[in-house]
Amino acid sequence: MFTEIMQYILDLGPSVMLPIVIILFSLSLRMKIGDALKAGIHIGIGFVGIGLVVGLLTSSVGPAAQAMAERFDISLNVVDVGWPGAAPMTWASQIALVAIPIAIAVNIAMLLLRLTRVVNVDIWNIWHMTFSGALVYIATGSYWLGIAGVVVHAIIAYKLGDWFAKDTKDFFELDGIAVPHGTSAYCGPIAVFVDAVIEKIPGIRKINFNAVDMQKRFGAFGEPVTVGLFMGILLGVLAGYGVKQTLQLAIQTAAVMLLMPRVIKPIMDGLTPISKQARKHLQSKFGGQDFLIGLDPALLLGHSTVVSASLIFIPLSIFIAIVLPGNEVLPFGDLATIGFFIAMGVAIHQGNLFRIIISGSIIIAITLWIATQMVPLTTQLAVNAGTITAGNGISVGAMDQGGSPITYILVQLVNLKQPIGFACIGLFYLFCLFLTWQRAQKYKLLLKQQYVEGANSANSVNEQ
Repeated sequence: MFTEIMQYILDLGPSVMLPIVIILFSLSLRMKIGDALKAGIHIGIGFVGIGLVVGLLTSSVGPAAQAMAERFDISLNVVDVGWPGAAPMTWASQIALVAIPIAIAVNIAMLLLRLTRVVNVDIWNIWHMTFSGALVYIATGSYWLGIAGVVVHAIIAYKLGDWFAKDTKDFFELDGIAVPHGTSAYCGPIAVFVDAVIEKIPGIRKINFNAVDMQKRFGAFGEPVTVGLFMGILLGVLAGYGVKQTLQLAIQTAAVMLLMPRVIKPIMDGLTPISKQARKHLQSKFGGQDFLIGLDPALLLGHSTVVSASLIFIPLSIFIAIVLPGNEVLPFGDLATIGFFIAMGVAIHQGNLFRIIISGSIIIAITLWIATQMVPLTTQLAVNAGTITAGNGISVGAMDQGGSPITYILVQLVNLKQPIGFACIGLFYLFCLFLTWQRAQKYKLLLKQQYVEGANSANSVNEQ
């Protein structure tokens, strides 16, 4: 009975499931029923809007990317099914339904022990943690090791939400919000490493090219919609489209640039009162801590620089896939939502497109290499879910989560198949996590200093 109920809830999808969770969460915070209902509806509307805009991007850019691959005779033999393919396969796995209460229990335990400030209400994106556990289970045959994989990934995810709180607040202006899930979170530490390296290179560290500069230098030609228009034209030319199709694609990409930030607004309208109430309620219960509401990384896609960078990385990701030694995965399913991979990097680099292109290229290269190594396990996950039939010669790859360093490290720890690759990726990513933790500690210290200075200034004024 429990399994059937959980599966029914999951089948509702994030645009319905998240509002339900938000309404119940709001009521637990003692919000009025009317206010809780209004907030939940607004958030649901926002995610419907995101789905419509992403659907527009997928239906327009997806065929263009495929035409581009065919035109340049790209013969990579494994197609990336993307998160739209990977998530349903994950929810169909044997470990999926128990993963949700486990991830929630880990969150509660970390909150009680004061190991995180993230209160995760985004149940849908627990699929990322579940994917890691499912592949560990397939690799080892051990259900308990699979559960351990979910637990470890959940711990890392909630900590990433803490460590990137500076970026969600200061750059994306999402006060009281954390984004602990998926590619945006786990790719962020790589961008932190790249940013730290660039800061140590004289001359290079002064290069700054961002969307604000584009608008100042080029006026109307630097506006996000105009950039989207030109990127659509470029994609159409690369795809070999005629004038009609190219112009249609250009208007569609320009529409995405305009609409994506606007469909985020209903979500923020719904979240703002909940966030304030949650922080007030939880602070009274736990004392002192400034809690963060953990939500979907789709919120980050509303920033114009993220959308601009996403359009740049559509053809760039295909180019990287072609030239990357050892890669067998053709980017496809995740191309339209490639912004998830670089969104946190956009904030870390403060919108500097020069740095975003460097870190994003490294992120895509690492993602593709890992996704290639994980193809046998991802294919078995698809077979178990009934997505493909065993023995038909079809292989499945997934950039989102299938190319995650966290999933790769967990699988290799329990079933070492690529010792050299594991050593390189493992040590590199652990160092990136260390730099991310160190960066967060510096920010925390800065906030404490500002608080003390503010308190001293207030005391001085009172004494006068």
